This record gives sequence, structure tokens and C-alpha cells, in this order.
Amino acid sequence: MITAIVLVNASVDQIPEVAQRIADLEGVSEVYSVAGDVDLVAMVRVRRHEDLHEVIAGRLNKVDGVQATQTLIAFQAYSKHDLEATFSLGLENGTEQ
Repeated sequence: MITAIVLVNASVDQIPEVAQRIADLEGVSEVYSVAGDVDLVAMVRVRRHEDLHEVIAGRLNKVDGVQATQTLIAFQAYSKHDLEATFSLGLENGTEQ
């Protein structure tokens, strides 16, 4: 799975609507309204690098109310949640199923 973090500047008067339109796009797993230099952060998860172009350039950037984006590609995930999920795959009470 390839993860991209897309920082989005949106029309101030449309932030909730823009967030929802982005969240509805296939390939977008979640959208956060944030404080700081950007208005929204969208998490894009796809199977192939080629799919990033379709989701981000082909759809997300064209959402009405999106003014600018910056895309960050994740190389490695460091998450306690992800690690716990990995170690618990196929295991119940410490034994394989």
C-alpha cells in the first residue's frame, strides 16, 4: 500500500464542503481539518504509484474549492497501531489459528 499525505488549501467559506467532497473520492481514506498553514490534510492510500496521479492530480486537485495542494509521499510508517495490528495477524491468545 502506498500512502500520500496531501496538504490542501481550500476556500475558507467552503472548508467543510471541500473536506467532504475529498473524503468521498475513491482512494482517500480520511480527511482532517487542521490549524496551521493549510486547511485540510487528506490521506490517500493506493496500491500502485500510478494510481496516485489519478487520485490526486485527476480528482482531488479538481474538487471545487481546492485552491492549492502539496503532496508528501510516505516512505515508511511508524505507528504503534500498525505494529500491533501486524503482530496480531493470524494470532489468538499467542497461538496460530
